[in-house]
Amino acid sequence: MKNDPVDPTIRLAIARWPQDAPRGAVTAFCTEHHISRKTFYQILKRARTEGQAAALEPRSRRPKTSPNATSETLKDQAVAMRKSMEDAGWDHGPISVHDQMLKLGMQTPSIASLARIFSERGMVTPAPQKRPRSSYRSFRYPMPNACWQLDATEYVLEGGRKCVIFQLLDDHSRVAVASLVART
Repeated sequence: MKNDPVDPTIRLAIARWPQDAPRGAVTAFCTEHHISRKTFYQILKRARTEGQAAALEPRSRRPKTSPNATSETLKDQAVAMRKSMEDAGWDHGPISVHDQMLKLGMQTPSIASLARIFSERGMVTPAPQKRPRSSYRSFRYPMPNACWQLDATEYVLEGGRKCVIFQLLDDHSRVAVASLVART
């Protein structure tokens, strides 16, 4: 795969690659192991400059700097703004803080960044979420054909005529026992 890291056993084979390898051996090796020659030579160069052990693990792909990261001073300003709005009795959610900072002409991070900052600083009290769907227990009658359920749906046909669709379901197996379409 294109972005998958190269397997350590392949990296070790590259790190131990002989200086006097026959012509075409690198291409054959790369074809066999589904890696590019550029990757092969990058690993080989790293093994020869930093040692075999360094070549066994890929380098981190994380950038050295994050220029778009929110500065600590801006985070502190946002927290102070939220605190002052809370003390004044105003709404102090991320949208309100964002709008207030804009009104005052301050540099403002996005609403999502403000929400993340407030969560990181422990200023948000978690609200109870909706019940998970897995907690709902649907009704299921214990025996088949002992209890039925009748559903009706009104449907408008072309030309404006209406009809009603009746469906009779078995409450145990959910099998459609019968269905009927009737004019209204």
